[in-house]
Amino acid sequence: MTTTHTQDPVLHLEQVSRVHGQGAAEVHALREVDLRVHPGELVAVMGPSGSGKSTLLTLAGGLDAPSSGRVLVEGTVLGELSRKKLAAVRRRSVGYVFQDYNLIPALTAAENIALPRELDGVSARAARREALAALDELGIADLADRFPDDMSGGQQQRVAIARALIGERRLVLADEPTGALDSTTGETVLAVLRARCDAGAAAMMVTHEPRHAAWADRVVFLRDGRLVDETANTDAASLLVAAATNSAKGGEK
Repeated sequence: MTTTHTQDPVLHLEQVSRVHGQGAAEVHALREVDLRVHPGELVAVMGPSGSGKSTLLTLAGGLDAPSSGRVLVEGTVLGELSRKKLAAVRRRSVGYVFQDYNLIPALTAAENIALPRELDGVSARAARREALAALDELGIADLADRFPDDMSGGQQQRVAIARALIGERRLVLADEPTGALDSTTGETVLAVLRARCDAGAAAMMVTHEPRHAAWADRVVFLRDGRLVDETANTDAASLLVAAATNSAKGGEK
């Protein structure tokens, strides 16, 4: 099934490859991936361990550069930007949920969330107000003044998600965003992510759980660094069949 989009993609990867090392140690993490994510669209990325899922996210967010090909966010080629301008794009346009959270231990939850907005010139008072709203949206307003070391892993993960969603970021990239959460809390997080896309943002989420990918509009499958298949996510049953088929093709690495 092919969906026709009338708007330009928020994220466009054009024949992107990423190679690590040289000679006998050379590893092809991604191979000529072409992918577009449009406004209002949530794309789930699935595939066996080592297939290139996390590499895809780091390139999409400008945290690494491709060996060949181009990455565009809202029409801007990330590889053509200075370090300062690239940092500004990441602050303003991209929200990133890391697997290891990357919270600053010396800052409270609210301060961690507000920091990107303050770095972008928003007043401390306004940034804190936005941070508190993001915490409330995820049901953790009571964590506002708590430090990361005083939180559980699941609480830290939700704070990291709130940080990714603060402001008017048009692209959200999430690497296993529900990994440390119980099923009920995970569903809450996915509902918030889904609502952000329904409001016009674009999102790409790495997951190994078909039931989580069922929240997406489209599921793409990676194997050995290549985009091998994609399916429009019309219902959870078709997704489960596609995931099982691709798992059988590729197996775990």
